[in-house]
Amino acid sequence: MNAYSQRYEDYVRLIEQGLNNSMNILAGENISYDKPLVDAMRYSLLSGGKRLRPVLLLGAYATFRGDVETALPFAAGIEMIHTYSLIHDDLPCMDDDALRRGKPTNHIVFGEAMALLAGDALLNLAFEVMSACVHPYTLRVVNAIASRSGCRGMIAGQTADMVLSHQVPDKNKARYIHLHKTADLITAAVQGGLLLSGAPQKTLDAGERYGRHLGVAFQIVDDLLDLRGDVRKLGKEVHKDQMSGKITWPALAGEAQSEADAETEINLAVQAAEEIEGPAGFLGELARHTLKRVQ
Repeated sequence: MNAYSQRYEDYVRLIEQGLNNSMNILAGENISYDKPLVDAMRYSLLSGGKRLRPVLLLGAYATFRGDVETALPFAAGIEMIHTYSLIHDDLPCMDDDALRRGKPTNHIVFGEAMALLAGDALLNLAFEVMSACVHPYTLRVVNAIASRSGCRGMIAGQTADMVLSHQVPDKNKARYIHLHKTADLITAAVQGGLLLSGAPQKTLDAGERYGRHLGVAFQIVDDLLDLRGDVRKLGKEVHKDQMSGKITWPALAGEAQSEADAETEINLAVQAAEEIEGPAGFLGELARHTLKRVQ
């Protein structure tokens, strides 16, 4: 195992411990009729996954600080936000997906109403966990994450994804969706880690560019995997975007050009990462690994 892979695994282990601790505390507090809610929250939050966003937050923070445990509440919080978005995204009124991370989606197991409540609860728990952190930059970090996960960011992208379905697609629409639905929360993770570390404005600007390019590349790769992927490996249904009339990059540019465009975005992300951490750093290597998912 190389140094990058070891560091990624170390971060994931810390994140899993933090998420488990949060849910165990909550489970210890609840009374009997709240148990279905906590079970539904735990089911999706602790179901594994790449933990990309919290890993990015820890990696960005560690560029300037060594005590990554300080950043753990924010890493846990951003994963809770991501998980709530997946629960809601999978609902019948949205994408109507039955499989997520190789398991039945939350509403399939717990019903639509409880899935909706579990998502709402995870969103609120995220801000409870983050805002409770005693740190001079807590407010700045929470504000940055809230801005990019809300109606100006991730939710705006999800709205556009729904509203523009079955309309005549173009690259401007697709890029808007990619920038907001996917890239904004990825950027929030990077910015959150950098803000918490006290990084200078020049580095924050580079972090914004890194997150934007990485997020767009990630979504293009995800679109390609929807076409090429194996449900057993991906852990979710494939060809859903095409069947649902969603605007995707491969539908506009073709598969070969989409892969080339993803590589361009990754190269730009790596350039930005080098401004943050120098050459051969963790963030740059993470960007390169994103492209390998589809190669």
